[in-house]
Amino acid sequence: MRLDKKGTKILARSFFAQLREGGYTQHQVLDIASELLALVAVEAQKRPPQEASPSQTPPFSSS
Repeated sequence: MRLDKKGTKILARSFFAQLREGGYTQHQVLDIASELLALVAVEAQKRPPQEASPSQTPPFSSS
């Protein structure tokens, strides 16, 4: 699934709202965000380094 920058922001806001409505504290939300970033970092380390061409941008890119 590819999302544009606006779609990514909407998804993040929705996820955040669901967490807060679900009773998660700010500290817990920060812990979840840290875990998500750690998972992304691990996934990025598994991939061999490559240069992205203009037509090949990662799905999490802000462009």
